[in-house]
Amino acid sequence: MSDPNSCQACGACCAHYRVSFYWGESDAHPGGTVPQHLTIPITPYRIAMRGTERAPSRCVALAGKVGSDVGCTIYPQRSSTCREFMAYTPECDKARGAYGLAPLETASPVAF
Repeated sequence: MSDPNSCQACGACCAHYRVSFYWGESDAHPGGTVPQHLTIPITPYRIAMRGTERAPSRCVALAGKVGSDVGCTIYPQRSSTCREFMAYTPECDKARGAYGLAPLETASPVAF
C-alpha cells in the first residue's frame, strides 16, 4: 500500500492545475521529452498537457484514482512544470483540498 503522504497516493496536482510549459520541451523538438501528441498549444510559445487546458482539469498522462492510487504514465518524460512542483506546499495543499484530501504533514517541501 502507498504511503498516504506519497504523490503516488494523491495525484491532485495533476488533476487540479493547468500543466503548461515551453513548447521546446515537446519531443517534436531536439532535446524535448514530453510526447507532443499529449499536448495542446496554449500560446505561440507555450503548450499544455491535454486535459489540463480546461476545467475540470485532469492531465491525460495521469492514471488511476486521485487520492487513492495514481501514477504518471510519462514520468521520466514529464515537463519542467511537473518536475518543479513541490509537495508539502500551499499549492499542493490547495490541490489536495479540491479533492477533499487533508494537507500533508511535514515542514519541508519535497519535489516529486
